[in-house]
Amino acid sequence: MILASVIASCEDEFICDMTETYGIYDYKGLPPMTCATLCCGLPDDSRVKRKLSNMKLSLTEMLLALIVDGINTLIWQPTKDGRKGRNKPESLFKKLMGLDKKPKDELQAFDDADAFDAWYRSKHE
Repeated sequence: MILASVIASCEDEFICDMTETYGIYDYKGLPPMTCATLCCGLPDDSRVKRKLSNMKLSLTEMLLALIVDGINTLIWQPTKDGRKGRNKPESLFKKLMGLDKKPKDELQAFDDADAFDAWYRSKHE
């Protein structure tokens, strides 16, 4: 049952992982329980496990990106901009994870109805 849902949601990743890890090119020729056992034995950074857990990067890739960010920050801090807290280097980790994008609709607060009306008119004129 679980194997069927894995294959339905990420068959291409499953085929790649089975081929890369076990040298199996045709998983359909194996008994389902063998496939399920082999699938459970895939490493945590396998394509299947990353897709099922919605992870964009493996743990190694995340740590390497964070190391790069840390080094960039250490290099930036003693500079003139770093001492003044401006022009901080962009985070590679955030870029790779897709966290650098601002939401399309940011939350907007208004002090009163007149402020809202002015904002609304500026957006829809």
